[in-house]
Amino acid sequence: MLFYRHNMQLDDSLRKLAEESGADFFGVADLSLARDFIISQGGLEIGGYPRAVSIGIALLNPIVDQLPNRAETAAAIEYRHHAYDVINERLDSIASRLSSVLQKENYRAYPVPAAKRIDDERICAIFSHKLAAHLAGLGWIGKSCLLITPDAGPRVRWATVLTDAPLKPTGQPMQERCGDCRECVQVCPVGAITGRPFREDEPREARYDARKCESYHKGLERKLGVGVCGMCLYVCPHGRHREQQPNSPKLL
Repeated sequence: MLFYRHNMQLDDSLRKLAEESGADFFGVADLSLARDFIISQGGLEIGGYPRAVSIGIALLNPIVDQLPNRAETAAAIEYRHHAYDVINERLDSIASRLSSVLQKENYRAYPVPAAKRIDDERICAIFSHKLAAHLAGLGWIGKSCLLITPDAGPRVRWATVLTDAPLKPTGQPMQERCGDCRECVQVCPVGAITGRPFREDEPREARYDARKCESYHKGLERKLGVGVCGMCLYVCPHGRHREQQPNSPKLL
């Protein structure tokens, strides 16, 4: 009973610290069912962690709502700064603080950076933040391959702390709620999204062509000096404000 109470106190302390540090989303995932996939992406060391703490920060809607005007350099710079640079720094700081608490409690903790690629061939990081958030019950994987939350849609950025601390999982993977919606498919300027619903037994390529997306970003960067798109994130009905009218955004 004392051991259980101690662990519940640790769970509560981590959640409180994350929220006080600015996290809008907090969850704990049991990684056992996804271990083979995690190893294939990050290797045996990363695959050895049984749990993950998932933290998310919601993006500022007025910043996201500028994305249809991303052909204008000012809008692109604002989005890159506020939706990537600033949020990623905040997430990494929270992940570091949570990791320090776990280490002081004599548990292993590995903070996964919010945005650091380790494989240019596969275009992926060492660990999938979306996977952790999905397994923690914070949302579902949409047709866009983004993590969709019930409250903020895909307008959230994520970071993860891998750990061996016996934390209690916060939920189960959500069933997808995209239904027949194809907004993200239709808005993609390079047709990188196929529209297939997420299935655990299918590779990412069945739903999303990361190379098309990256090539498009690089083209915008050459043209404007900064390359941002995010139209699949912008257009998702689960994240757009109810008062917004579904105007067709202009494409580049």
